[in-house]
Amino acid sequence: MTTPEFTIAGAGLAGALLALTLGRRGHRVRVLERRPDPRKVPQPPGRSINMALSTRGRHALACVGLEERVLEKALPMRGRMIHGQDESLELQPYGIHPEDVILSIGRAELNLLLVEEAERCPTVEVLFDQGVDGFDAATRTLTWSRADGTRGEEAFVTLFGTDGAFSAVRRQMQRRDRFDYQQQFIDWGYKEISFPARPDGAFAMEPGALHIWPRGNHMLIGLPNPDGSFTGTLFLPFEGAESFANLESVADAREFFRNWFPDALPMLPDFDQSWRENPVRSLVLVQCDPWVIDDAVALVGDAAHAVVPFYGQGMNASFEDVVVLAEELAMAPDDRRLALSRYADRRKPHTDALAELAMRNFVEMRDSVAKRSYKWRHALDQQLQRWLPDQWMSLYHMVTFTRLPYGEAKARAERQDRLVRAATMGLGAGLLWMLARRSSDDQ
Repeated sequence: MTTPEFTIAGAGLAGALLALTLGRRGHRVRVLERRPDPRKVPQPPGRSINMALSTRGRHALACVGLEERVLEKALPMRGRMIHGQDESLELQPYGIHPEDVILSIGRAELNLLLVEEAERCPTVEVLFDQGVDGFDAATRTLTWSRADGTRGEEAFVTLFGTDGAFSAVRRQMQRRDRFDYQQQFIDWGYKEISFPARPDGAFAMEPGALHIWPRGNHMLIGLPNPDGSFTGTLFLPFEGAESFANLESVADAREFFRNWFPDALPMLPDFDQSWRENPVRSLVLVQCDPWVIDDAVALVGDAAHAVVPFYGQGMNASFEDVVVLAEELAMAPDDRRLALSRYADRRKPHTDALAELAMRNFVEMRDSVAKRSYKWRHALDQQLQRWLPDQWMSLYHMVTFTRLPYGEAKARAERQDRLVRAATMGLGAGLLWMLARRSSDDQ
């Protein structure tokens, strides 16, 4: 067997897009995926949190000519629909332009499209039921195994680890000297709760929005699907007074929803089945350094920088990795070590920034969006962007609707925050002076 130019561990979203990107450029690519072929087996329940596709991900798909095809399978969401505990509704638009929408698309459907397109490239081979277990960078060999116990070894030239937050490729890298690794499970887990379409096939809620039930320490969200259903997800602490630990039965869960999400429960005719069948899953952040070993190995996507899903940027950031990696490989075709090094240097500072922003947005989604202070600042940001389109953009707009690197977006937003605080303090001081002056005149 001829050794391919690139071997990819993992055929998930990042791995499939990377294989397609490299294959379209004529490179010989071999993809090893531990999971079975999704076209031949049913998908496990409870893991279908919809993907929120935005500008960065759309650009990556456009680079391989798939953006329009994906748009046909996606539903645009123009804002957050906030569900109050009193059953009130309030739409908070994401942006000020009609094109400022996020696209809801199923993970499995998008992944399958990318895999099938990659397989159409004559230089790309995708093997399912065959996962990478480890590698030796010095000898350029990797070991793999199958579900039936078969094990093997094969050569590689350059190995890309796109095998997710619990990457086997990264685990091997952790054994090397001076490799920094940080993993953090947050205190909240999630459970899928499906909102089916109405009997007539219509959506049970407004399909052009991401629905959020913010309740301070927990929340429920719902993303629309083309079949009229919504993929709902409950985020709740594992332990505590209001937690998964205290919902020991379906009856307990029903009572919890009746108290906290009263308008949601009537739209959940299959609630009992969803609650019983869909497991509670955890959420993890991963950061590591370095991402590369010479010209031999590089991490891409969640294997390098898994983030919590609350900014809707996990997939988009992984797709952006692929774009940057492909750019660097093209700019240094005869120096792969340099290309991989530049790729990591360009991406790591910004994915570190994204990890912080994603956790910060979790607090915003489950709590802040219902507060007057947040609504005031949200309206101010949008008005300033209308008045000063070249000088002012909200952090959310920069992250979601531009390709400005995450770290630069974060720094710019912090500068804007300082300006708002200074202006607010100046306005307050001016009002106090005017009141003092009027009081003096009255005397």
